[in-house]
Amino acid sequence: MFFLFIFGIIEFGLLFWTQLGIQHGTEMAARCATVNSTLCPSGSAITNYAAQQAFGLTLPAATFTYSTPTCGNQVSASYAFQFPQILNLSPVTLTARACFPS
Repeated sequence: MFFLFIFGIIEFGLLFWTQLGIQHGTEMAARCATVNSTLCPSGSAITNYAAQQAFGLTLPAATFTYSTPTCGNQVSASYAFQFPQILNLSPVTLTARACFPS
């Protein structure tokens, strides 16, 4: 029972770490799109930058999307977090969105 409890803490820690990483990536990329047009000149450069800024996660750039709604430059992310196969649980979809300057 103790090891099951420790395993659960580790897995939920990884889930929250991943959520924090994609949120940080979207926030940094939305800011970069607004204030640094040389580093983030296009949508593909912005999504690549978001993937690089995702706190040590190796996510594909396709996880992130870029758009320009009325709030400014918006970067969104959607990622299916997969628990270990031994638990036989369906993936949890993590989402994040940031819009800069508002």
